[in-house]
Amino acid sequence: MFEKLELIKKRYDELTGLIAQPDIIAEQSEWQRLVKEHSGIHEIVEQYIRYLTLKSEGDEYAEVLNTSDDSVLIAIAKEEIGKCREELDAVTEELKALLLPKDPSDDKNVVMEIRPAAGGDEAALFGTELMRMYFRFAERMRWKVEEIDVSMSELGGVKEAVFLISSKGAYSKLKYESGVHRVQRVPQTESQGRVHTSTVTVAVLPEADDVDVDINEKDLRIDTYRSSGAGGQHVNKTESAIRITHIPTGIVVTCQDQKSQIKNKEKAMQVLKSRLYEFFQGTADRHYADERKSQVGTGMRNERIRTYNFPQGRVTDHRINMTLYSIDAFMDGEIFDMLEALQLAAKNNALAAGEVD
Repeated sequence: MFEKLELIKKRYDELTGLIAQPDIIAEQSEWQRLVKEHSGIHEIVEQYIRYLTLKSEGDEYAEVLNTSDDSVLIAIAKEEIGKCREELDAVTEELKALLLPKDPSDDKNVVMEIRPAAGGDEAALFGTELMRMYFRFAERMRWKVEEIDVSMSELGGVKEAVFLISSKGAYSKLKYESGVHRVQRVPQTESQGRVHTSTVTVAVLPEADDVDVDINEKDLRIDTYRSSGAGGQHVNKTESAIRITHIPTGIVVTCQDQKSQIKNKEKAMQVLKSRLYEFFQGTADRHYADERKSQVGTGMRNERIRTYNFPQGRVTDHRINMTLYSIDAFMDGEIFDMLEALQLAAKNNALAAGEVD
């Protein structure tokens, strides 16, 4: 680990000099790349310098123990050595965490997809509430949300919802939301007061940059049609909705949120790039359906990652055995504590698996 830290510090010092050079600054794209790399390892170097400082202080106090006959100095040295060791242990653990392999997609925007699974109308209605929950969370984080393709039923439930959340680091926060979300409650349509169990699938994809995916226009089939709302009622009379099919993979993306055909096409291409990015990240023979299934499964109740139990007022994440008894606040977008706990659990699992070099 310390060999790697020395190399990182050496690179950091090199970058510090490079980004101050006028000829590098003049090449803005190169300068920005180097600044990003410099910023990305700044915290590691800062902690490593702290580690070296503490180690040096500890060695100095150890020297006092070996050379001094003064009982007062020896007592002080022993106390300071104890403090240094405690801090060194803490800094070492922090360095291990900082050296964990980073997900290259963590800084990206996210494309989220919500679809009802088991439970019919009740699942669709809960899908609408989940969508609102993520919208409210994004609002609290001051992130930008754009609807890509949201199709609603006559009862106000989600048939399918695809939306983009834009902010640096959005994917790192929301990627653990992928999976089956189970709801237990008495549906509005239930006349006898029985608790029903329904499920909704959530998929979280990193938005692909233009450089991530190269799309050949010849591989696309683009169809236009009229946007429609609940019950098939036309939202407008022009064919502004867009359906893009990527012929080699069979991936289909639709967008009808905007009145402009051009804007719908732009948004549909954003989603297509993200889905293709996920597709090509897998093995060469893996189909997109298999990739998405790894996130959300089949939507069956026993595949749930989280349960929302309204009668008991609790939300339980089964991956980390965490339960919050504040379901109303949670559904209003106060999900940060849960997301933070999931991130911490993932980090601890990686440390336990010995993924640090």
